[in-house]
Amino acid sequence: MMEIPAPQLQHQQLILTICGLYGRRGGSALPVSVLIDMLGDLGHDAPGVRSAVSRMKAKGVLNSVRSGGAARYELSPRSLEMVQEGDERIFAPHRGDPDGRWVLAIFSVPESMRDRRHQLRAELARLGFGSMSAGVWIAPAAVRESARRRLEDRGLAEYVEFFTGEYESDMRAKVAQWWDLDALAAQIDEFLDYYGGSLEAWTKRVGDDAARALAASDPDIRRDAFRYYVPMLTLWRRLPYRDPGLPLKYLPDGWRGPEARETFFGVHRLVGPLAEAHAQSLVADVAAA
Repeated sequence: MMEIPAPQLQHQQLILTICGLYGRRGGSALPVSVLIDMLGDLGHDAPGVRSAVSRMKAKGVLNSVRSGGAARYELSPRSLEMVQEGDERIFAPHRGDPDGRWVLAIFSVPESMRDRRHQLRAELARLGFGSMSAGVWIAPAAVRESARRRLEDRGLAEYVEFFTGEYESDMRAKVAQWWDLDALAAQIDEFLDYYGGSLEAWTKRVGDDAARALAASDPDIRRDAFRYYVPMLTLWRRLPYRDPGLPLKYLPDGWRGPEARETFFGVHRLVGPLAEAHAQSLVADVAAA
């Protein structure tokens, strides 16, 4: 029996992952009963799921729709945009060119709007920017457009000017000053503590051909895949934001980011289709009832 890791994740984090994975297609709003079944597979009880759904609806993360007299939930337009934007990093991350270009985000916020200043700094950190000084932040140039869209969506773009160019300096030393590499390394270590070796374990169980594994799978394997994949993706999705693809040339020796990426993408390729098959079976069971 394969051991299923159990990272400490909140109901709302898992629901957002599930809706992002399985509730985005046209007409794919998920019944609350399906969310209860899915979270039940992940070890959470029905009252906790209902409470989390209610909170997410109140916050504008989820919208409710009625279909056949039953309540269904889908991502709100703003949440859908956020998830789609996140896909650019989560499923298609990149590593910067060591000799490439950088983007500077330079901002000035009036003293009377300290809350906006704090919000802006928090958003830039989530986008993977490093702090050069109080009002000057830096990141690989490839993140510029996603940063611009995010700040526009948050009503913060008017305070920021972006400049793109080359930076001639000892970037290895500077990167260690501008980014909190210890915190990022701790997140990478946490992911690998739970999921290191997972690709080898799943390859041993189902082989290395994703299509063949899906065709040969049974309900137990597909359920195990769902229980494995959804928390893994939920834990992973923070990392591509904190790490904007800093070139390995500038990172400490023994940096484990590539190991984490190889693990995630290998398991995603092999296990993701199995997990989706289980999720769709739960949706089909409700539709047939």
